[in-house]
Amino acid sequence: MPSNVTVNSRICGFVHKVHGKLEGKNIIIDIETPCEKIKKMSHMEIPMMETMDIKDNYVMNKAQELQCTPICLVPCAVLHVCRMEAGMLSKTLARKMGDVSIEFEE
Repeated sequence: MPSNVTVNSRICGFVHKVHGKLEGKNIIIDIETPCEKIKKMSHMEIPMMETMDIKDNYVMNKAQELQCTPICLVPCAVLHVCRMEAGMLSKTLARKMGDVSIEFEE
């Protein structure tokens, strides 16, 4: 069963749907989005071993190449999907928790 997450980027006003499926040693990521930059990230074939580090990371390199803003939540969501598909993050636990969040306080 593929992994699916929704990213509510309320600050920029976009909602993105990230879908991922493990195929061999690659994770195939498709993204439904109204954002033109993020559309260019859709249908990535990500080598599983290139998602382990924050510095030498396929997803972060792609986000940098497309000049995503540093606060864009989509690359982080893609990495969550990759972790779930690679078996490094429990899908059951992720679904049970429901979401992750950043809360802005005064």
